Amino acid sequence: MSYPRTPLYAPNGAVATSQPLAAAAGLAVLRRGGNAVDAALATAITLTVVQPGSNDIGGDLFAIVWDGTRLHGLNASGRSPAALTREVVLAATGGRGAEPVAALGGAQADGPAMPARGWLPVTVPGAPAGWRDLHDRFGSLPFAELFTDAIGYAEHGYPVSASVAAGWARAATLQDSLTGPEFAEWRRVFTVDGRAPRAGQRWRNPDAARTLRRIAATGADDFYRGDLAAAVAGHAARTGGLLTADDLAGHRSEWVDPVAARYRGHEVWELPPNGQGIAALLALNILDGVDLAALPPAERLHWQIEAVKLGFADAHAYVADPTHTAVPTAALLDPAYATARRALVTDRAGTPVAGDPERGGTVYLCAADSAGLMVSLIQSTYLGFGSHVVVPGYGFGLQNRGTGFRLDPAHPNVVGPSRRPFHTIIPGFLTRDGTPVGPFGVMGGHMQPQGHVQLVSATLDAGLDPQAALGAPRWYWHAGRSLLVEPELTGTAEGRAAVAELRGRGHQVTVADDPGIFGYGQAIWRSGDGGYVVGSEPRVDGAALGW
Repeated sequence: MSYPRTPLYAPNGAVATSQPLAAAAGLAVLRRGGNAVDAALATAITLTVVQPGSNDIGGDLFAIVWDGTRLHGLNASGRSPAALTREVVLAATGGRGAEPVAALGGAQADGPAMPARGWLPVTVPGAPAGWRDLHDRFGSLPFAELFTDAIGYAEHGYPVSASVAAGWARAATLQDSLTGPEFAEWRRVFTVDGRAPRAGQRWRNPDAARTLRRIAATGADDFYRGDLAAAVAGHAARTGGLLTADDLAGHRSEWVDPVAARYRGHEVWELPPNGQGIAALLALNILDGVDLAALPPAERLHWQIEAVKLGFADAHAYVADPTHTAVPTAALLDPAYATARRALVTDRAGTPVAGDPERGGTVYLCAADSAGLMVSLIQSTYLGFGSHVVVPGYGFGLQNRGTGFRLDPAHPNVVGPSRRPFHTIIPGFLTRDGTPVGPFGVMGGHMQPQGHVQLVSATLDAGLDPQAALGAPRWYWHAGRSLLVEPELTGTAEGRAAVAELRGRGHQVTVADDPGIFGYGQAIWRSGDGGYVVGSEPRVDGAALGW
């Protein structure tokens, strides 16, 4: 497996994402005089139409924006219904919960879990409000103009791209096992003659076009307090859901301060919990005390893997909704804590446990403009097509982010009313001494923090440009000592020797040829002359466009 691409060099601005039509929508906005936030929003809104299995109008959003002076973080994730309790979930699942969701990975997937489909994991969608809030603070073009391409593709159709078609087919197979009135609309909206559209086949969603027009015309108010809100709440009431009009009306995004770890003289920025970005920062804090560039390949990989394990152990133990639980973010990121965690790494594959700090389906895109405004944005309905619950007549599905809650009553992330769950989607940003380098991200459930670690290390330890860093062979740790690696890692004698040594250290290594396991990323770095160097994911239909 090989990913031969060269980086894009753009003098004025750029957009990078996993679907070319969406990237083109963002570039068109830049060329019309819009700024990077306008371009990011046009891209994000278009992605709900052209990559619907990974994100939709009924999903969540997180973003980091460099405004030319400092970073701003937006948490546009939704809360659980006020009627959702642990007792309700247990009663609905016969007192046993559901099977763990593999995409959450590690300790987060241990024991009984939240259901993955249907109404129980549905939380209030935050993406429409997130689009509005980003635009209100940073946008320059009229909000409704940012919907033009998305509405056009929904109304008139577009040829489905290859990677999107593959994921769509898997979701259609899953749909065959789902029964109940809440699932009936999915097949009408998202299949053609009962099957997923094939690569290159034109697909239309006129209901979504009408929904997007209402969001554009009302600044998303209709989604939370108008006819769209009534439609969502009415469908829930008729088919056993808990989401109500009051839940929707009460939704608010939250502006937050990003948090950082120092790495090789740079700052790596993530959003604070309820997201899992802190797992990447914990790992990088550990690795910053190790000279990876001086190590042989196997030892370098071993350190990265073990640091990621320790980062996940803490994230899964402590990340929750900070408005309901005191999350020890500052203590976890304390350099002294990193030193203590680093001392736990031996030359053998470990099974990590959380430390005790001192107490106190997804799309990713990035955009930059000629004025230096830069955006790192990620949005998702989570597992392929989310809950598979589609609102009749409105053409969009609802997320299943509530799957990220825990059923352990002693856990800080225990399911409960009006709470934000543990979130897998995380935008990243890189600076150096307060000067922006640029936005980056790697989507893919449990892969995301470890993808961030690998991309940052490839950039700062190996000196790779963003496209080469994204194309470098990846590894994926899920749980225990199990480790998946891409075939490219074993394509050389040096790589084969490194894998053999990892096995000798106790890692249970499997070569996996499904590129979807290893996540999909984008990155835009500012170049010294004021332009940009851009990379886009080569494992899928990724596109980096600039002007």
